[in-house]
Amino acid sequence: MVWFIRPARADDVDALLVLAGQTGGGFTNLPPDRDALARRIGWSCESFAREGALPQDELYMLLMEEAETGRIGGSAMVFSRLGGEWPFYTYKLATVNQTSKELGRNITMEVLHLTNDFNGAAEVGGLFLLPELRAEGLGRLLARSRYLFMARHRDRFPTRVVAELRGWHHPDGSSPFWDGLGRKFFEMPFQEADHFNSLHGNQFIADLMPRYPIYTALLPEEARAVIGKPHDTGVPALKLLEREGFIYEGYIDIFDGGPTVFAYIDNIRTVQQCRSLPVADPASAESGPVSALLAKGTLQDFRAWQSSATETPQGLSLTADEIRLHGLQSGEMISHVAA
Repeated sequence: MVWFIRPARADDVDALLVLAGQTGGGFTNLPPDRDALARRIGWSCESFAREGALPQDELYMLLMEEAETGRIGGSAMVFSRLGGEWPFYTYKLATVNQTSKELGRNITMEVLHLTNDFNGAAEVGGLFLLPELRAEGLGRLLARSRYLFMARHRDRFPTRVVAELRGWHHPDGSSPFWDGLGRKFFEMPFQEADHFNSLHGNQFIADLMPRYPIYTALLPEEARAVIGKPHDTGVPALKLLEREGFIYEGYIDIFDGGPTVFAYIDNIRTVQQCRSLPVADPASAESGPVSALLAKGTLQDFRAWQSSATETPQGLSLTADEIRLHGLQSGEMISHVAA
């Protein structure tokens, strides 16, 4: 089977709803709500069609399609600039030192600060791959296609990019972090708060949560234990992000306490190593092919896939079948990076 990445279209809403129904909850960017997904696809289509380069408030939604059947197997998203319509809030885990001369004691305490430190940054998110496809190595293609898209449209993105990882949940979907903190102020279960956030943003958290630092020692042990801990299913995604150069510096999601990591876009491994070469005649290859991630086109015509390619003096040599499958033209510039 050949899978490739392409922009979402208006007629993808039903396929996307199937994906959303298998996430298990906690995926803010992929709510199991048909109307909400239709609005997101519409937002994405408008973003791909927008002229002008400066990042405003775009959403670029990418889907993974099986070439022969048209089946949709996964999704990935890129938000061009956070903090536009809705402020982007995170907690920042920090330490404070307190000293008592009378007792001769020095105490170090952890506190959570509500911050807007990533307003203006881009975000990669919405990464979901059907469970039955995860053993085929397609997650790496899906995740890295976002960086290939940014590399081919670099002027449409700012300096930094963040990624939020789903926090640790119980099998029933409840969140120890939310139950230990947020629920005390909102009197609603995590699933309800998370669904509201996916539809309306997290401004309501900033409106009602305390503005002062929160001492983690006052939280239940179960809540403290999951601060900065990704959900078990999110560990592979975190490893992929770390391989690309994303780092964790104590920022966590305000709902479930999952880690928020960030990177400078120009330092991302895929962006740094991405090169553009023309499509060469298949007959020009003189050495063995190597596995690579490839991308062609811009905006609505963007497409990414994984294949074997050979770099030659004339450009990048692919098979004739692959050239036909992906609609390539001789001399067309395509991006490639080692898989």
